[in-house]
Amino acid sequence: MNKKKTLDELTLMDDYMFVAVMENTEFLRPLLEFILGVKIKKIEFTEPQKTEKKGYQSKGVRLDLYVVDENGNIYNVEVQTTNERHLPKRMRYYQSIIDISILNPGDLYNELRKSFVIFICNYDPFERGRYIYTFENICKEEPDLTFGDETTKVIVNTHGTKGEISAELKEIIMYLKDEEITGNYSQALDDAVNAVKGSEERRREYMMLNMRDNEIREEGREEGKILQAIKMYRDLVHYSDEQIIETVMKEFKLTKKEAESYLKPAFA
Repeated sequence: MNKKKTLDELTLMDDYMFVAVMENTEFLRPLLEFILGVKIKKIEFTEPQKTEKKGYQSKGVRLDLYVVDENGNIYNVEVQTTNERHLPKRMRYYQSIIDISILNPGDLYNELRKSFVIFICNYDPFERGRYIYTFENICKEEPDLTFGDETTKVIVNTHGTKGEISAELKEIIMYLKDEEITGNYSQALDDAVNAVKGSEERRREYMMLNMRDNEIREEGREEGKILQAIKMYRDLVHYSDEQIIETVMKEFKLTKKEAESYLKPAFA
C-alpha cells in the first residue's frame, strides 16, 4: 500500500494541491488559455468540486475544477497521476455528467453549452509522445465534417516532446513535471504551492480529508469482512438465513436490520 503523502510532499500534480492553487481563477484562467489557445475574459466557479449524481444512482463523480466563462462555455479540469487504461471512457463519463447537470426536465437539447473536459497527466496515455491530444467528434467517411456537438476532450501529457505548443504552456508543463521554474507564471505557481504548505488552515483541512479517506477505507474493509463471513456461513457451514443473521449480529455487533441488509449483496 502506498504511503499517503504529507502536505509538504505534495506537488501541483497532486489533486489536493492542484485544486487548492487553481481555485484562484487568476491561475486557472491563463492555464485554460494556454492549453486551448484561446482568450478567456472571465471564468467563475459554479460549484467548486461539485458532485453530480443526477440520474446516476450507482456512481457519483466529483468534478474538481468546474468553471464557466463569460460566454457560458464549461470547463472541467483534472490532474491524473495514475496510469488508467480506461481514461477515455472516464472522460466520456465526465462529459455525460456535465451534460446532464445542465439540462432540466423540459429543456431543449440546443441549450447544451460548449464544454471542455481537460485531463493533465504525468504519463503519456497513448504513447505517441505528444504534448497535447485534442479529441472532437468528426465523420469517419468525411474527415472535414464535424459532428457539431461542441464537446472537446483534451489530454495534456507532461512528458510530451512532439507538437507545437506555446512557450507559456511549455513553462507550465516543465513546472508540473519537475517543479522547474522558468518564468513569471511558474514562479507564481511555486509561490502559491508554498503558501498552501505554509497555511495552518490548509494543513488542518488536508489532515481532515486524509482522516475521512481512511475511515471510508476502513468501512470498506469491514463491509468486505461481513460479506465474506456470510458467504462462508452459507457455503461451508450451510447455515440458514436466520442462523447467518443471528451469527453476524453477534460477531460484528450489528442490529438485525443491518445484518439482513448484507444478505443480498453477499450473493449478488
